[in-house]
Amino acid sequence: MAAEAIGSDSVPDGIERSGVEGWFADNVPDAEPPLVFERISGGRSNLTYRVADARGRQWALRRPPLGKTLSSAHDMRREHRIISALAATDVPVAPAVGICEDGSVNGGVPFYVMEWVGGPVLRSQQEAEQHFSERERAAIGERVADTLVAIHAVDPDTVGLGELGKREGYVARQLRRWQGQWEGWKTRDLPLIEDVHRRLEARIPEQRETAIVHGDYRLDNMILAATGDVAAVVDWELCTLGDPLADLGMLMVYWSQPGDETTALFDPPTLARGFPTREELTVRYAERSARDLSELDFFVALASWKLAIILEGVYARFAAGQYGASTEAFQQFADVVVRLAKAADEAERRLG
Repeated sequence: MAAEAIGSDSVPDGIERSGVEGWFADNVPDAEPPLVFERISGGRSNLTYRVADARGRQWALRRPPLGKTLSSAHDMRREHRIISALAATDVPVAPAVGICEDGSVNGGVPFYVMEWVGGPVLRSQQEAEQHFSERERAAIGERVADTLVAIHAVDPDTVGLGELGKREGYVARQLRRWQGQWEGWKTRDLPLIEDVHRRLEARIPEQRETAIVHGDYRLDNMILAATGDVAAVVDWELCTLGDPLADLGMLMVYWSQPGDETTALFDPPTLARGFPTREELTVRYAERSARDLSELDFFVALASWKLAIILEGVYARFAAGQYGASTEAFQQFADVVVRLAKAADEAERRLG
């Protein structure tokens, strides 16, 4: 993971040294102050920091974006609950250390801490080519599909996540939720968002099963081992119970391949030679999961529409200063929102 180095006597925005060091002293065995904090680059919602102690031991700390209050504490509880529940399954997650819900500790917001999982996160084509060979990239693509199969194979009741969300009517709830988020987040009028919403609402497919759904499943939400194995799937804040094809549809939107006119990421790592095509990924997922993918195109349209709204929210929070100092890169999100809305429109029209 890339990070902005922070000296031992200073801390990045979002961390109050005395409170967090006190919490570590009380809750993390053998943690030895002073602690050093680094804000990890990447991520579009909750913030992640690397924490190291005087002996070099490391952890990852997650907190809400800057400007959030205790009303968003459920986000931290939810993420911590999910990774704790998945620890004993075949799904690779970072081991949970503890959660702090006492707002007085760190500026009025909760946070939780995980063990640090080292390894590359592929956020660009260059990083993919730098860390892995063409043959290794082909294997990584297969593992992305296999890990999604593993997530969807977990029985929510068995791991204590049976009440994570409602089981039925997943797509209808998603359409209501994200349309509502659009109304609260939008920085300009974009009639295509409302139009696609109406058309998707009119053709919701039957929900055939319910599974744990990650909600934002993509390659750069994975930490990889040096071997190319998936060391941990991260960013579980949108996880709920729902139709597993929603995750596969989102993966298809993120999984760019040569020749694509629209990409969800600025520099998609999957453009590097060796990664499987979207068709190859879906074939492997179908073979390993034995699922019927006949409704997948609907979920690709839904994912493009949903991702457009998510990125509008990122842009709105950026404009409000909730990610700290501004960067020119975030200005591009406004254009990506428009491109994804058009992609959702085109995908829905292909359904016939």
